[in-house]
Amino acid sequence: MSQSDPTDLLYGLHPVLEALRAKDRGLHRIYLEQGRRGRAVEEILQLAKARQVPVAFEARADLDRRAGSSRHQGAVGVAAAKAYLSLDELLSAVAALDSPLLLVLDGIEDPHNLGAILRTAEAVGAQGVILPTRRAVGLTATVAKASAGAIEHLPVARVVNVAQAIEQLKEARFWVYGLDAKGNRSYLEVDYRGPVALVVGGEGRGIRPLVAEQCDGRIHIPMQGKVASLNASVATAIVLYEVLRQRAGTRTLTRAAPG
Repeated sequence: MSQSDPTDLLYGLHPVLEALRAKDRGLHRIYLEQGRRGRAVEEILQLAKARQVPVAFEARADLDRRAGSSRHQGAVGVAAAKAYLSLDELLSAVAALDSPLLLVLDGIEDPHNLGAILRTAEAVGAQGVILPTRRAVGLTATVAKASAGAIEHLPVARVVNVAQAIEQLKEARFWVYGLDAKGNRSYLEVDYRGPVALVVGGEGRGIRPLVAEQCDGRIHIPMQGKVASLNASVATAIVLYEVLRQRAGTRTLTRAAPG
């Protein structure tokens, strides 16, 4: 595995709590706001004691300086770096599954968008996310907080070349669909049962042409209003829940040739 920075700074009650719950994530120390109470705080204290993670209490002003932000909810954790998988490792991890679901994010730069996408992906049961190494946000503290701790339970792979990664996914029997405002098929017309990878483009520019060409099909979300497109995280959530709905057995489609 390749690593991000040697340590990560997590801030927010849920990110710290999920890092404690995760079996493969080490926490070096936790800082809590003096006088902070609540169920989440009590669970953090219990889990920290069980895992022998030191906890220190600090004034809110000190936590603000430590986190570089006042939006930490009274909890900051110093954690071992979140490990990125290679694409080979991710594919090996899902090889035995009948219908793995992966996300390929082609250049998401807004950490809040990435965090929201990771949160939804984990909620629908996706098995992993693929990010490019350049021109895209990584797993930062802001992403961790926006994901509400989902990054602790969702494998993330990093690749140098997204187009080549899609080729590898297709060789591994994945049907790859690009979410594209100019796609020639509605997302409701596709059968998402079986191995599927959904490609989502960056804010504003969408999927890059070379990446789009590698997809088996390009799908769009029909728009009835005057706004031309949706936020990347919102659009991703809409399609992911259609995938989940189909896989729950509420809809039967005959797989057609890619559009």
